[in-house]
Amino acid sequence: MVDQEIRLIKKIKKGNQQAFKKLYDSYADYSLRTAYAITNNNSDASDIVQETFIKVYRNIDSFDIRKPFRPWFYQILVNESRRYMKKKSKEDISIETERLLDHLNHQTEEERDFEQLETAMEQLEEHHRTVLILKYLNGFSEKDIAEVLELNVNTVKSRLYKARQQLKAVIGGVADE
Repeated sequence: MVDQEIRLIKKIKKGNQQAFKKLYDSYADYSLRTAYAITNNNSDASDIVQETFIKVYRNIDSFDIRKPFRPWFYQILVNESRRYMKKKSKEDISIETERLLDHLNHQTEEERDFEQLETAMEQLEEHHRTVLILKYLNGFSEKDIAEVLELNVNTVKSRLYKARQQLKAVIGGVADE
C-alpha cells in the first residue's frame, strides 16, 4: 500500500486528477468518521472533510514523499476540525428539540449505548477526545498520533491514559444515574 500510495501522490503532484480521486476514495470514509466523532454532526463533518481535501490538494506539493502520508493527512483533518469547531462555537447554535426527541424515542439499545458513548466523549476535553478518536477509531499508534498532533509520544500516552480514565468516570457516572 505504501508504494502504491507514493506513486499515487507523485501523480497528484503532477496534476493527475484521477489519482487524486483514488486518494479521496481511499481516505473519505475514515476521515468522515473521524470528523463526525469530533463534531458529532454529519453536516459539519462533511464540510470539514471537504475543506481537508481542498487543503490537501492545494498543499500536496509541500508533502515530503519520504514520510508517511496518513499522519500528514490526519494532521490537516484534525487542524481543520479544530478550526471549524472554534468558528462554530462562536456562533449561537440551538438544538432542534423535536427532532432530537423523535430520534431518542426510536432508538435500539445498541444505538442508545453508542449515543451514551458519544455523550461521554463530548464531555471530554477536546485534546483528550482527539487522541481517543485517532487511537481507537483510526487505529493510529501513539507515535503516529504524536506526529499528527505535533506532540511528544509521552504526552500522547499521558493524554490517552487521562482520556480513558475520564471516559470511565463519565460512563460510570451515567450508568449509575
